[in-house]
Amino acid sequence: MKSVVRHVTLNCGAPHEPYDLALFWSQVLGHPVDEEDVPGDDAVGLAPPEGEGPTLLFVRVPDGKPAVRNRVHLDLQPELSRDAEVERLLALGASFVDDQRTEDGKGWVVLADPAGNEFCVERSAAERAATKDDDEDEG
Repeated sequence: MKSVVRHVTLNCGAPHEPYDLALFWSQVLGHPVDEEDVPGDDAVGLAPPEGEGPTLLFVRVPDGKPAVRNRVHLDLQPELSRDAEVERLLALGASFVDDQRTEDGKGWVVLADPAGNEFCVERSAAERAATKDDDEDEG
């Protein structure tokens, strides 16, 4: 017997709304908000890619994000270049947290979504292929 990951759940404390956070991540990942979810819901999910696989779920919690590092975070590999994706996400409402880019072009950028959940933007597959670092540790 085995289990599968159904959701990666992100807590959403006041003043943030689960639906608004889902809209942000919908724009980041290109997955629509689940059609059954509406503003004001306590739990709002993204539709899974191609109808299967884990997806993100945003759940209302009574408290805000603690002022400590996330124990789990998402690492994004963009279709665009890493730096272009960072600019796109900042324009969508992400905030800058930390810059781990190196002089040789490797590394990642740490951003946070509007509720403060941190995530990393790594290099694209094309950028990795150009330096032949497909299995490099990032974010």
